[in-house]
Amino acid sequence: MSDTAVTIERGSSLWRDASIRLRKHKPAIAGLVVIVAMSLLCLATPLVAPYDYEEQDLELGVSGPSFSHWFGTDLLGRDLLTRMLYGGRISLMVGFAATAVSLCVGVLYGAFSGYIGGRADAVMMRFVDILYSLPFVIFVIILTVYFGRNLILLFMAIGAVEWLTTARIVRGQVMSLKQREFIEATTVMGIPGHRVLLLHLIPNTLGPIIVYATLTVPRVMLMEAFLSYLGLGVQAPMSSWGLLINEGVQTMEYHPWLLIFPSIALSATLFSLNFLGDGLRDALDVRASKD
Repeated sequence: MSDTAVTIERGSSLWRDASIRLRKHKPAIAGLVVIVAMSLLCLATPLVAPYDYEEQDLELGVSGPSFSHWFGTDLLGRDLLTRMLYGGRISLMVGFAATAVSLCVGVLYGAFSGYIGGRADAVMMRFVDILYSLPFVIFVIILTVYFGRNLILLFMAIGAVEWLTTARIVRGQVMSLKQREFIEATTVMGIPGHRVLLLHLIPNTLGPIIVYATLTVPRVMLMEAFLSYLGLGVQAPMSSWGLLINEGVQTMEYHPWLLIFPSIALSATLFSLNFLGDGLRDALDVRASKD
């Protein structure tokens, strides 16, 4: 009896296919490299910054880029590169932390609403609609003014209005998933509802959540920049990219570098996050995985 060679084809998961497609998406990979490099540089700021962000040289005053101050100095003689590095820490921290807050609230709220359905779901979604009808920029400003200009409260204020779209996305995904056979099987097996929600439904919505998170971070960073521009965000002597842009706008005719360099840093980060979000959206597209 002759031996028969059996070839076993290795299976492929959705996440493995998505990672392969993502690696082929050059703009997304470039955006990821920029984000990682920017984040590492900002985290290592105390080690690489040439000056302290509060250090002033009033005799030097405002000056253009030079060998001793690569990005120039501001009106108080503070090194702009140093302030940009410290400002990047604040801007990125606000972006990621506020996004994390919005995801925690939105995912749990939307998943619970979609899972229980019925009148409770209708009431919960009408509450979301009411919040949607409010001008959320003004809502964030009110929260910031009422609770103060604390950095932690800034995270909470922005995250408190960014969870609405997340809740709607997750609710729609959960309502679709709970009709699937594997969820019906968990009901037959008598698995408690909270375990079904946390261990089966929410993990299966991670694809859209990850994509939306990458698109939420730049929007939150723009919100922080806008609040800092209005004087309601980060306060001196601390800095953020939005605060530096606000300072640069006031002197752009005479000292353009004070506006150009912070604007480039913010724009590069926002573009990179959007490129990464587009790449993740294409990579996690289930229809593409069937091609």
